[in-house]
Amino acid sequence: MKKNIYSILKGTFLVSDDSFKNWRFIIFISVLAIVMIASSHSADKKVYEIARLKNEVKEIRSTFLEGRIKLNKLKMESNVIGKMKEKGVEPSLIPPKKIKVKSQN
Repeated sequence: MKKNIYSILKGTFLVSDDSFKNWRFIIFISVLAIVMIASSHSADKKVYEIARLKNEVKEIRSTFLEGRIKLNKLKMESNVIGKMKEKGVEPSLIPPKKIKVKSQN
């Protein structure tokens, strides 16, 4: 066991006769580490993109609600009457009458 630890610390396992097997394993582990790092960076980018889009949705939703509130205020009868009075049109004092059409059978 002591001999194995010394060979690892000195690096003789990399230059010995059967070192090809060790090099393949080291290269395999290195490639896996690179893939893991790339995957982590990709996930981080997606998390930041999701956060940015959530903020954008909140802003758009608040703008929509603000516009809808303004529209509801403009559609109120009292507001419409005031705007029409400025143009000289007043509401009728006589209520409308329903016209009934009888079939000619």
